[in-house]
Amino acid sequence: MTAIASNDFDKAEERRQNLLRIRAIVGASSGNLVEWYDFYTYAFTSIYFAASFSPKGASETTQLLYAAVIFAIGFFMRPLGSWLFGWIADTKGRKVSMVSSVLLMCAGSLMIACLPTVDDIGMAAAALMLIARIAQGLSVGGEYGTAATYMSEVASPRNRGFLSSFQYVTLIGGQLLAVLVLFVLQQLLTVDQLKAWGWRIPFAIGAVGAIVAMLLRRTLQETASAEAMKHKETGSLRGLLPYTKSVLITLGLTMGGSLYFYAFSTYMQKYLVNTAKMPATTVTAVMTPVLIVFMLVQPLFGSLSDRIGRKRNLLLFAGLGCLGVVPLYSLLAGVTSPLAAFALITVGLLFGSFYTSVSGVAKAELFPPEVRALGVGLPYAIANAIFGGTAEAVALQMKASGIEGVFPWYVAAMVFVSLLAALWMPDTRKHGFLDGDGKI
Repeated sequence: MTAIASNDFDKAEERRQNLLRIRAIVGASSGNLVEWYDFYTYAFTSIYFAASFSPKGASETTQLLYAAVIFAIGFFMRPLGSWLFGWIADTKGRKVSMVSSVLLMCAGSLMIACLPTVDDIGMAAAALMLIARIAQGLSVGGEYGTAATYMSEVASPRNRGFLSSFQYVTLIGGQLLAVLVLFVLQQLLTVDQLKAWGWRIPFAIGAVGAIVAMLLRRTLQETASAEAMKHKETGSLRGLLPYTKSVLITLGLTMGGSLYFYAFSTYMQKYLVNTAKMPATTVTAVMTPVLIVFMLVQPLFGSLSDRIGRKRNLLLFAGLGCLGVVPLYSLLAGVTSPLAAFALITVGLLFGSFYTSVSGVAKAELFPPEVRALGVGLPYAIANAIFGGTAEAVALQMKASGIEGVFPWYVAAMVFVSLLAALWMPDTRKHGFLDGDGKI
């Protein structure tokens, strides 16, 4: 009788722990969704507000260039944000860092929603927009490493890949939500209304969403131990030196992984329009369901990693991606059928899902708790800014120079670097810092 009661208690406790884990994943990933929604909202709405933050009389191209430069500066603030919030996460706790980062994103979004324009205060408006984007760039930079660390720590060993995969589910979800909000506004408002004041609405929605995410995150349990937070080199660059191999592996995985992701997501929209000569409306109709499928399959690939290990997932990505990117781009260059384009891009992103689904947890397993958030976030942010953030610029420059066909080979070369990193990476089930012996 006692054994039966004990067994029932154990099952009840397991259910309680699972509910707590689900609640923690929802809280962490909700903030991630809001962060990426706000970041993508700028890119999608800039066509409407570019004139409001550019010199009077500037051409449309110049206006968009001003907006693009401000966007790029926000992008390159990510490494600094990853260092700042990685340090906070390792020294003050994951919860403090996640709450702080989403509050900073809220401040940036609310600031943009309320900004005066050049008609009101001259070019000081552009300077204020830049400050707001710097805040958002710092916030997004800090979000990846801290959220990946928290989600990997709060999950149980048997479903760590599955639960951690929701980081990319919400990343893509944020992008899709930004598209959806803009689509609804385009149906309700005229172009003149969108340019006058309608573009502010998505940023105001993002600010409200960030407050909700902040409230959810305040209820989360802390996963960093007091001992780890008080370590003398916790959250410091010096503390990362003993884990140089882990840093280099993270850099190598991100170089190919991020470039591949942007090559088949954001740049692919321009590739289909400029090279395959598909109408922009058709491209939108193709890419939206592609991204929905990509988002929905992340947990499946994450769950697969729980069975075969993160190393094998990454080897599958690097091998398939390295061999597949050039043929897929060649076929897409001459594609005429939207259904065929959907199928080809989906195949490319399915290859990428072996990486994206485990991107955060695989890197978290490479670092001990006292430098985990910094170790995951900083190398990722640097490689992502250099290779992921420049994907479109490099591709378009190659096209302008008449060597467009070189771009997929460039992507394949960087994915090959990721293959080398994956081969060098230990089997983290045996030698990782979350489940193994920590001998990297």
